Amino acid sequence: MPLTNTQYDLILRSYENRQLKNRRELEQRTAYVYDHVPGYRELEERVAAVSVSQGKKYLAGDEQAMEELKLLISELSFQKARLLTEAGLSRDYLKPVYTCPDCRDTGYIDGQKCHCFKQAMISLLYEQSNIREMLQNDNFQALSYEYYRDEDLPRFKNAVITCQNFIKNFNSDYHNLFFYGTVGTGKTFLSNCVAKELIESGHSVIYFSAAGLFDLLSRYSFDYKSKEEERERYADLYQCDLLIIDDLGTELTNQFVASRLFSLLNERHMGKKATVISTNLSLEELRDRYSDRIFSRITSHYELCKLTGPDIRMYKKRLSNRK
Repeated sequence: MPLTNTQYDLILRSYENRQLKNRRELEQRTAYVYDHVPGYRELEERVAAVSVSQGKKYLAGDEQAMEELKLLISELSFQKARLLTEAGLSRDYLKPVYTCPDCRDTGYIDGQKCHCFKQAMISLLYEQSNIREMLQNDNFQALSYEYYRDEDLPRFKNAVITCQNFIKNFNSDYHNLFFYGTVGTGKTFLSNCVAKELIESGHSVIYFSAAGLFDLLSRYSFDYKSKEEERERYADLYQCDLLIIDDLGTELTNQFVASRLFSLLNERHMGKKATVISTNLSLEELRDRYSDRIFSRITSHYELCKLTGPDIRMYKKRLSNRK
């Protein structure tokens, strides 16, 4: 589910609006030239007249007519360009205006999506993900091992390799990731690194904090008005290529939460839709807080990545305060 039909339609409408805007700009430029560049309109009229005249000659059997037409058109084009430059305008002032010259604002080149169309898709995917701003800082380019020591370092390195393999094989292998361990050790950071790479490659990614996720599920279940408003976001939970659930365990846990969490994880597993979960809970705390079914689902179908070490956020804050 890279994009919904509605999202595709939104992009296509943007191309229609782009074409309309550029067509109007060309019309305004043409009107300006006709009003301010003496002789230009007459040259254009001569181009049309010559084309018709030479066309008639060709149909009448004059095989030289087309060659003559090319020479005449070339000379008239030269004269038109000279008038534009003498008026202080560029030679291509009246050429078609395109926001993307590569695809000429169609979105496609030889039946394939243009780079501008792909970028529009990615922009929509970022908006859909809920984490556009977070990913400006949380990405593999900002990755650092300097905060890890002793056994914490190989654990983090192994988690990074697991993430990179997860991304590399995303289209061919169904996998899920479960980051757990102590506070501030990079669990959310790695989740976001995965999110950024997949969004950039055109996959739909949805991010939710655990509290935000269960708030949505609760409103969808018990508030009729919210159910109508949130229908599309709710569907995305089950259909997006990757769902990220951050800080599992920080929500108010009850029977409803446990039931809906299992239903969500189970349906995504049945549909082979990947999920990444991060939590500060230990595996024992996870088992005690949620149902045996949830614990079994996670430990059986997720790659477990344990991260330990100092709270990096607090460490960075202390360093900042010393400066």
